Amino acid sequence: MSVQQIDAKMLSKMFFAGAKNLESKKEWINELNVFPVPDGDTGTNMTMTIMSAAREVSALGENVDMNAVCKAISSGSLRGARGNSGVILSQLLRGFTKRIKEEEILTIPVLVEAFDKAVETAYKAVMKPKEGTILTVARGAADKARALAADGVGDDMEAFLSGVIEHARYVLSQTPEMLPVLKQAGVVDSGGQGLVEVLAGALDAYLGKETDLSIPAAGTGGARTAAAQKPEAQAEIRFGYCTEFIIMLNKTFNIKMEMDFKAYLESIGDSIVCVADEDVVKVHVHTNDPGLAIQKALKYGALSNMKIDNMRLEHQEKLFKMSQKAAGGEDLKASEAQPQESGKPAEPPKEFGFIAVSVGDGIHEIFKSLGVDYIIEGGQTMNPSTADILEAVDKVNAKTVFILPNNKNIILAANQAAELTTDKDLFVIPTKTIPQGITAVINFVPELSADENEENMIREIKNVSTGEVTYAVRDTVIEDKEIRKGDYMGIGDGGILAVGGDIGSVAKDTISGMVGDESELISIYYGSDVKEEDAEAFRGQVAESYPECDIELQYGGQPIYYYIVSVE
Repeated sequence: MSVQQIDAKMLSKMFFAGAKNLESKKEWINELNVFPVPDGDTGTNMTMTIMSAAREVSALGENVDMNAVCKAISSGSLRGARGNSGVILSQLLRGFTKRIKEEEILTIPVLVEAFDKAVETAYKAVMKPKEGTILTVARGAADKARALAADGVGDDMEAFLSGVIEHARYVLSQTPEMLPVLKQAGVVDSGGQGLVEVLAGALDAYLGKETDLSIPAAGTGGARTAAAQKPEAQAEIRFGYCTEFIIMLNKTFNIKMEMDFKAYLESIGDSIVCVADEDVVKVHVHTNDPGLAIQKALKYGALSNMKIDNMRLEHQEKLFKMSQKAAGGEDLKASEAQPQESGKPAEPPKEFGFIAVSVGDGIHEIFKSLGVDYIIEGGQTMNPSTADILEAVDKVNAKTVFILPNNKNIILAANQAAELTTDKDLFVIPTKTIPQGITAVINFVPELSADENEENMIREIKNVSTGEVTYAVRDTVIEDKEIRKGDYMGIGDGGILAVGGDIGSVAKDTISGMVGDESELISIYYGSDVKEEDAEAFRGQVAESYPECDIELQYGGQPIYYYIVSVE
């Protein structure tokens, strides 16, 4: 094979191939879950993270330079990061692209430094790095890259890349020796497996292997392009003016600014296309007041290539021509654009606001009743992205916002959002479960300062033990407990508490493993698959077993978990 250079075009191709390879293996990676529960989401989180970046790169077109590609990879993965594995992947990409963005051609010495920068950046993002994870695999790849360069691999890029990936696979195979829980479950680290698939796909592209590099459009919830709209939606013409322009940036246009600008455009129109490059931002929006979009854009720089079309007028003219051609009827007057409704004056922000990640309509209502301002739908199997959290922060009209992740796999994304938030004070309370989140907001005291409330809530959530009852999706052995597919499992803060074939017995054994001499309150939240009468009967059994405790039963409506139980 002829030696290929890694320029911006090749880097894009390799990145697309890595993303697609990960996407094709995501379900398999999801199954590499230590606990055999039906909520493995590592593959999904990593795929959604890297696909967010791939779409950013795809939007650049073919004539791109290294800086633009790196910026798209970094910003796209940062905004799209979901779950711990996705956040770590985004930080690896962020560090890697930071080193290579000024290069025209990537050489082996540059790649060695980029691998090191990737690992350094990712390790800094994790408060307590654990070996035997994606971080270990990434570090192993970086170490091998350095060793190969020192051993005189020369400029043989194929041998270099192949050697790095071969060693990454070896390190991955050793992760069960570093984490006993992996070894007992008979799996390798799922995040590390995801990283290896990205690297393997990139190598395939470099070697010229044929693969589908098409990047699908974003799913529901993302900005829509004009081409993606249904014809009938276009015919309604809710917003009358098609507005296009380019912003010639006069200052740094960071990720937060870009997201704020997109959010503003969405508030005044639809069919948003906003693509930021190093020095310019290309904008397309359908709105009833182009002046608003223009005034906002002028804050970032001078405008060029401005184009405004009256879509209502064009639509009426089209209808007129059609009617004349069909029947020769009366002329149709073009209707004037409907005046924009005058919005209410913005209310002054309140001092404190709350955002909670929640799943289940019953749990949503509990948080709302406790004064939570904004609910992010999510949890296991559907971790919200950094962008989702930033969007929620923008919608809460408060000077200080507390966010309750309520899942250990969402805390990193919330912390990443906090780093990107500049116009509000954002406090991430590290709640790992729904009951911890409920306890945190109950213990909020408006008269205290934000720092005092943060300290108080963190102290109180440590007094909450949580158990969750679900079912096993495969045979395994964990903590010397033999688990069969279809068994019910009670999972506590520290691991498996109960296993068995009867859901009621498993739920009671789970609570038994949580209750101590000082326990006062047992709260039970029953899920969408539990009948109310069964939940009431279970509550009665728990009350009979623990007469010294107050027993609360509430409808949670959560999927997958039959019961979520807390003991305080």
